[in-house]
Amino acid sequence: MARPLSKVAPGWWDYTTLDRELIDDAARLSVDDLAALGRPGFRVVMHDTLEDFYLTEALEYIGAWRQSTDDNPVGICGPIGPTEQLPLVARLVNELELDLHGAHFWGMDEWVDEQGVPVPTDHPLSFARADWDLCFGRIDPKLRMPPANLHFPTGDLAAYSRGYDEVRCAVMQGGQGEVKHWAFNDPPKREGAYRDEPPSPAEYRALAARVTELHPMTIIQNARTSGGGHVALVPRRAATVGPVETWKADKVSIWQAGFHDNPFGMRLTAWMIARRLPDAAVPMSLLADHPNVEFHYYRPGVGAVAAEMH
Repeated sequence: MARPLSKVAPGWWDYTTLDRELIDDAARLSVDDLAALGRPGFRVVMHDTLEDFYLTEALEYIGAWRQSTDDNPVGICGPIGPTEQLPLVARLVNELELDLHGAHFWGMDEWVDEQGVPVPTDHPLSFARADWDLCFGRIDPKLRMPPANLHFPTGDLAAYSRGYDEVRCAVMQGGQGEVKHWAFNDPPKREGAYRDEPPSPAEYRALAARVTELHPMTIIQNARTSGGGHVALVPRRAATVGPVETWKADKVSIWQAGFHDNPFGMRLTAWMIARRLPDAAVPMSLLADHPNVEFHYYRPGVGAVAAEMH
């Protein structure tokens, strides 16, 4: 039986092309059901306050960087969505006087303009700029890692990818977008070899750091969350870390406070990972095959999947 067309963008794959029974099963999950979805290799953590949520996220940076030595450098790959943890990271480094000269950081992604060039740091939506303004620029210069230890997908993407072989990535953090991605690992277009079926999980997992075209839902979301709804400001393409690099991270942690995805989406991906149901139309679900994944939720932000007219 052919899979349905997307209700959002018929020329693309996305979660609205899933089997209806799977969708309904995820929608029925209560918050307690969601919290109980853990299994070996997949941990679900609930936080009752935003303070605990973002502090725990920030402490992952500290824990990763504390493992780094001159002989065994260690880093963390971090997101822009969410960003509230970043100033906390800088404060913790300064208060603990943590010397970061041997530590590393990878940015997950960056926008690319119509000419295929990464946007400069003076672009209002630049992720590298946000990392600097919210975190690294606030760290005491005598503690801050050298520029060579900050890696962004803004130039030679093959070199960026090799960095995950040269330095151990202790944690890859991420948020979850409305199209169910981490970084900009969006679902693909529904064309060519993938007109009738999306790529297999194995095919999608073979994707490394690359420039990719963004699903329309991702463009709308970023306009909403970062640009005051100014859609024209948001580029159509971005450079992103890929599954290849993700699977080189010791742990993947996904942070959902209820601001970037909706109550249904926050349930769907956890359900698919817990049940080991990877599907490239729902890229986050591919983490079902990663050996060490954590989903962190702000419990009051999980909400309910229910009709509520406004």
